[in-house]
Parts: sequence; structure tokens; C-alpha cells
Amino acid sequence: MDEDVGVGPWTGPRPEDPRYDPVLLAEGDRRNVLDRYRYWRHEAIVAELDGRRHEFHVAIENWQHDFNIGTVVRNANAFLAAEVHVVGKRRWNRRGAMVTDRYQHVRHHETIADFVTWARAADLPVIGIDNLPGAALLESSPLPRRCVLLFGQEGPGLSREAREACDQVLFIAQYGSTRSINAGVASGIAMYSWIRQHAEPPPTS
Repeated sequence: MDEDVGVGPWTGPRPEDPRYDPVLLAEGDRRNVLDRYRYWRHEAIVAELDGRRHEFHVAIENWQHDFNIGTVVRNANAFLAAEVHVVGKRRWNRRGAMVTDRYQHVRHHETIADFVTWARAADLPVIGIDNLPGAALLESSPLPRRCVLLFGQEGPGLSREAREACDQVLFIAQYGSTRSINAGVASGIAMYSWIRQHAEPPPTS
């Protein structure tokens, strides 16, 4: 039998710090969070993350209920993106997010036009990630500190409207026989590329 995830009830004097949740202290904390957040209230964790989120956003098209969206959200939480933007259908499969959507800001846009209007108002260049003709290599391209990384759906990739909205399109180098990698994997690679260029080491305590 696998060991339980997390920690049991708090032992010893109860902390007076308001970030701690009385229920979690009494019953234990089995959430998939870093040890530094054990027993913290959900709102306290989100507030702490909000204080140091990175300046990149992530967007993904959702015209056919793409199952990769949950993975994109989970990656965005891991790399502390400012927000995730779901363009198209409002509903998406949260299973792949593994509850990380509770800690990650997710915004919905009905159409690419709505998304582009928001991005322009926020003065954020839209960087498409797709292996399209004329795209530049991600690994050797500098990413803006403030930007939106835009991903298309599994299979068709970025829609025509999305491609036309991009300020730049980058592709991920591949060396095998498959034409593409899925959006969930691509999003993790692209976010990590941003992290390598702009982020400080994560906190250790």
C-alpha cells in the first residue's frame, strides 16, 4: 500500500499565524502542495503566489474540448505564470490539472479577437508556439519578459485566426519521426524556456 501523501494532524502548540487553517491543523493536510505550504489556508497560498508571479501569460485554444488544457494549467502553476487564458469553449477537462487550477488564475475569452483585444490592451506581445513554415527556433530565440505564449489544439495546432494574431511564432526542435508534440508537453518546454531566460531560482523555504 502506498504511503499517505502529506502530513497528519498538527502536534504541539497551535501556531497563531492566520495563514494556518484550523481544520487542516486538526485533521492533517493531504493536499499536493510544497511542504512550506502545509496547513496553510487555500487563500493564503494563492496570496503568497500572487506576490511573486512571473510576467508571462499562457493561452490555449479550446474549440474541441482539448484534453491538454489541464496539463497546460498544471505547468503554468509549476512555473508560476501570471494567468492562463482559455480561448473558445468555456468548459475544459480539469482532470489533468490535478487541482492546480485552484492556485492558478484562469481567464476565459470567447474568441481569438476577444483574446487579442485583451492582450493589446495589456501591452503583451502574443508569441505563438507551433511548427509552422517560417517559424523561428524556440531554443535560440529570446522571449520577451512580458508576453503571452499561445498554443493551438492537439492535431491542427494554431488556428488561422490565432496565427494571424501572433507577433511572433516559434517552434520546438524535434528529432524523431512524429510531426508534432502535444500542447501539454509543448507548453512545459516553452514555459521552461522563459524561466531559463528571466526567472530567479525558486524560494527554498
